[in-house]
Amino acid sequence: MNRYRTTIPMLLVLFVCATSATAQSKVLTNGAPESGGLSAIRLAHLDSGMTGWVKNKWTNGAVALIARKGKITFYKAYGYNDSETKTPLDKNGIFRIASQTKAVTTVAVMMLWEEGKFSLDDPVSKFIPSFAHQQVLEKFEPKDTTYTTVPANRLITIRDLLTHTSGLGYPGIGTAEEKAIYAKYKITGGVGVKGEKISDAMNRLGTLPLFFQPGEKWKYGLGHDVLGYLVEVWSGMSLEDFFAQRIFQPLGMKDTYFNVPQEKANRLVNFFQQDGTGAIKKQESVFGGALNLNYPLEKKDYFSGGGGLSSTIYDYAILLQMLLNGGEYNGVRLLARNTVRLMTMNQIGDLALNIGENKDNKFGFGFAIVSDSGSRLTPSQAGTYSWGGVFSTSYWVDPKENMLVLLYEQIWGPHVVETQKIFKALVYQAIND
Repeated sequence: MNRYRTTIPMLLVLFVCATSATAQSKVLTNGAPESGGLSAIRLAHLDSGMTGWVKNKWTNGAVALIARKGKITFYKAYGYNDSETKTPLDKNGIFRIASQTKAVTTVAVMMLWEEGKFSLDDPVSKFIPSFAHQQVLEKFEPKDTTYTTVPANRLITIRDLLTHTSGLGYPGIGTAEEKAIYAKYKITGGVGVKGEKISDAMNRLGTLPLFFQPGEKWKYGLGHDVLGYLVEVWSGMSLEDFFAQRIFQPLGMKDTYFNVPQEKANRLVNFFQQDGTGAIKKQESVFGGALNLNYPLEKKDYFSGGGGLSSTIYDYAILLQMLLNGGEYNGVRLLARNTVRLMTMNQIGDLALNIGENKDNKFGFGFAIVSDSGSRLTPSQAGTYSWGGVFSTSYWVDPKENMLVLLYEQIWGPHVVETQKIFKALVYQAIND
């Protein structure tokens, strides 16, 4: 009898220790490469490769972070935040992450879905009445921007918004018709907007034509800006407050903002563009002067769920680790694991992506998904989910490898796509278990 009394407490101790170790593994901690199953020797190839990008003037600078098995095994900055003064790029710099905002908006939407605020197949018009009588563009006259329409076969749904199958276009980066019609009715990409309410813009958007029948194809559009406004409708909070109070603060994300505070203004990373001669020059604005690159520091109350955030690479890694953990981080659960499963699986069936080089891949809720057939073209395993931002930030999460990876730059130039491809190969070759 005494033997059992001794054994049972020992088993309890072992169970508690094992549970603590499991919980600890779900929080990002620094570790040697080997602790995450990476080779320090082979990571040297990545280190020299990124050093070479700066030396060869493919970029002014970049920050990379790799976390595997909960261990941050690589986290370094390369190059300069100011090439003229040789000010080094800080790995804790705050970057304009643009469309990486969409993943945060998706998390917010699915949190509210879990609270019963809506059904995924609810029509958008249930919450924004201007979407009730939708039309689809038939003919467009570029000379005077007039157009004809046909009725939509059905109303667009919340699911359509999450998967970019709604028929909505994208101002600035869409087709000529999208650009012209949205410009005519003052619909913007949502970044840096001042002096307008998002409610007015989204209500106006609902009266404009769709560019294809809902569910007919996959096409990148303004769905997440609509979703960002819907978060405000469902929660009764501004999107800024919802993100801060319901996501960033609980997760410990201390450097992610729509409005970067003035005390952190000096951490906003400069933006560069490489011209035809190869010269890399700092920019004050982009899109022909339409967007001042200081917009993260300019106070605004129009919050774009599709592109308004700025963040550090470490902060965003916390968000990705939460998803990799199945919706929980450091004892805080934002989402159920089956919700994360829905977000990160094929939600578009046989539809093809019309963006990027790999048309075999699929799309979930807010993420591109590597398909079984698409994995033949990349070292990423099937099921890897990813996205990025227009200012040259990118990330991916590979659940089968228990790994998340981020690469942040702030540059436009001919080498961005090339370096991202090289970077992926250099990351995967370092796996050593």
